[in-house]
Amino acid sequence: MPSSLVLTSAAHPSAAVRARRSFRRPWMTAYAFISPNLVLFSAFSFFPLLYAFYISFHDWSLIGDAEYAGLANYRRLLGDTQFWHALLNTAAYALASVPTTMAGGLLLAVALNRQLPGRVFLRSVYFLPVVVSAVATGIIAAWLFNEHYGVINSLVVRLGGDRIPWLSSPNWALPSLVLATLWVRVGFCMVVYLAALQSIPALYYEAAAMDGASPFRQFRKITLPLLRPATFLLLVLSVIHSFQVFDLIYVMTGGGPGFSTTMLVQYIYQSAFTTSEMGYASAIGVVLYAIVLGFTIIQWRMSRQSENVL
Repeated sequence: MPSSLVLTSAAHPSAAVRARRSFRRPWMTAYAFISPNLVLFSAFSFFPLLYAFYISFHDWSLIGDAEYAGLANYRRLLGDTQFWHALLNTAAYALASVPTTMAGGLLLAVALNRQLPGRVFLRSVYFLPVVVSAVATGIIAAWLFNEHYGVINSLVVRLGGDRIPWLSSPNWALPSLVLATLWVRVGFCMVVYLAALQSIPALYYEAAAMDGASPFRQFRKITLPLLRPATFLLLVLSVIHSFQVFDLIYVMTGGGPGFSTTMLVQYIYQSAFTTSEMGYASAIGVVLYAIVLGFTIIQWRMSRQSENVL
């Protein structure tokens, strides 16, 4: 082959080579943009998770070297009554708080999606607790539910009732936490549902109204089915939040009275930094991660199956 042809082919690569190069550039650009996020995620989430899984097979008191213990920490979980009590508290808190916050957010979204005077102000008021620090909201909620000088008990007394030991009774402590969570989380659910409602074309409702469908039937046959992706998202996020709640409960009840409001995350904190059993606390954290991951996978599959049916 003449040298001029070789130089020409080197200077002008084939179409396949040019296509491969042009295909690589968008991927390289995309990874360049997400690389800061990947670094932060790896440094503060992925590698700590792997290290917690590693520590769960060791005995370590934060001082000295970790000693390999095999499955001893996981076997200890099976006979730990406090672990099972904390798991039941967490499950009860999730079962009570998740449906109420989602239902409250849906009702607010439907109400504030209409042309109402001051609806922008009302949206801001309901969303405000979401952006406030959880410690600050916990302090406010503890003041509201105070047995002696709280606003809620003052209203109860004025209505002729007796003072309710919201935070000092095992029977009332968990309901008070659920009510506080409803106040904090309902604004987030409202915003997600509002975004989903505003993406539904008005043509569907107009056609249903022309066919004589009542507003309730329109809500049941049009709104609810089209809100399934938002409902799935909120369900997963709300369950994860309920299983990871710490600061609100720590400020309001401290896990008491007794052990009645101690959740899994607080039990992990106590095991790690109060009794200095980092290996055992890591084992509890791995179990908590497995529970949340399993629930997410189940809900994801159920959501995919329902979409395929539709």
